[in-house]
Amino acid sequence: MNNSRKTLFASVLLAGTMLAPLAAQARVDVDINIGPPPPRVVAVPPPRVGYVWAPGYYVWDGPHHRHVWHDGYWVHERRGYHWRADHWDQRGDHWHRTHGGWERD
Repeated sequence: MNNSRKTLFASVLLAGTMLAPLAAQARVDVDINIGPPPPRVVAVPPPRVGYVWAPGYYVWDGPHHRHVWHDGYWVHERRGYHWRADHWDQRGDHWHRTHGGWERD
């Protein structure tokens, strides 16, 4: 391999390693015209010490043009924070999903 190819290869490799953490943190927000079905009524499991229950929610399955239910799950608690559940908001004629996550108390 000649020097110019080695330099190009090293540059591409370096750029890829620098951008990989950003890609891992990327999140896609989508606005759609079809509102989600009503939330499912699901019995919350008994409390677990050190955990918070993140309730289930619908996600948009674009290729199949439908909402799909994502079951609730346990999340390690964070002192000084509370869990904000995933939810859908109507914005005009569109629906927007807000991802769940931790918020300061």
